[in-house]
Amino acid sequence: MLNGAQTDGVPSGVGADAPSPLPLNQAILQFGTSRFLQAHVDLFVSEALERGESIGGITVIQTTDSADSAERVAALAHGDGYPVRIRGVKAGAVVDETLTGRAIRQAAQTRSDWARVREAFTHHAQVIISNTGDRGYQLDARDEVSVVSNLTYAPHSFPAKLLVLLHARWQARPDAPLSLFPCELIEKNGEVLRDLVAELATQWGLPAQFVTYVTAHCVWANSLVDRIVSQALKPAGAVAEPYALWAIERQARLQLPCSHPSIVVTDDLEHYERLKLFLLNLGHTFLAERWLRDGRAADFTVYEAMNEPALRAELEALWVDEVVPVFAALGKRDDALAYTVEVRDRFLNPFLAHRIADIAQNHAQKKQRRLAPVLALAQSLGLQIEQARIKAALASD
Repeated sequence: MLNGAQTDGVPSGVGADAPSPLPLNQAILQFGTSRFLQAHVDLFVSEALERGESIGGITVIQTTDSADSAERVAALAHGDGYPVRIRGVKAGAVVDETLTGRAIRQAAQTRSDWARVREAFTHHAQVIISNTGDRGYQLDARDEVSVVSNLTYAPHSFPAKLLVLLHARWQARPDAPLSLFPCELIEKNGEVLRDLVAELATQWGLPAQFVTYVTAHCVWANSLVDRIVSQALKPAGAVAEPYALWAIERQARLQLPCSHPSIVVTDDLEHYERLKLFLLNLGHTFLAERWLRDGRAADFTVYEAMNEPALRAELEALWVDEVVPVFAALGKRDDALAYTVEVRDRFLNPFLAHRIADIAQNHAQKKQRRLAPVLALAQSLGLQIEQARIKAALASD
């Protein structure tokens, strides 16, 4: 069996009769078991491994006590692969195919396998991936400096776990390179997590040299992930759309986990963030505005909206007349038009029942985040365009 194999579907190291587990020794250490990562980063690495373009396989670490996550860990630890079903539209053609993700070769839990996780992080990991959910960066008052020297029990919060693991690596291998790729949907996610860990280290009174190690030696990548992963498969696997992007901000000493056509290393991460915010997210919010205004059915979907000629024409006009000119003023017109084609395919996905009622949650706040910046940028660029649809949406209650 592969390293990190299971006994009776239970993660190795769990239970009195479990055999002595083998080391967790993959080059990529991933915190989070989400269906998103399985169909995004993990699938990229799997495809790259087949071409010899990855630094190695992945060890997945469960960071919560979720029963669903535990089920995924038990399945993934076999290293036998899992299905990713790609369903949607690409370049106007329907896609429906099933791929197999094979990059995840080991899996463990911080609760029961902390000593092995520490060993893996300290001596084997070259790249760290994380996607810890909406509350993943929240601290826990139960964590205090004593957890740094506790070799048996993991801290409660993810930032504290990461701090303890970085401290162990700093003590053992202070010169070994390490690149960290937070994939949470937070602007400047790498810098945010870096600063949070460094601040916590300072609060705990850890050595200044260690804080410098965290902030200056470790490489924290800002990145944007984008793929709709609509469904989890049991016990592991996912259903996802064809479109996928991982835009990563270029910086010195950055070690990528792999090479892949969906990975873009860029000096202008803000451009990719604007494309997503001003075209995809704005498009969703415009449809939500119309859904609310017109009193549509609760189960009305994006796909159905795109198949109503009048409503689709309004959305297309919004993109072409009120958003693309802003990108044109930035010298990015062709990029915006190409991205609009991709967004149109994504909205026309016949397999995805994306309810506009779900998009409309927190609608007022989303309008301010997704629509108002387009007006502000157009004004700062001195553009003389009406943007009537955006202004009307912002003016409504």
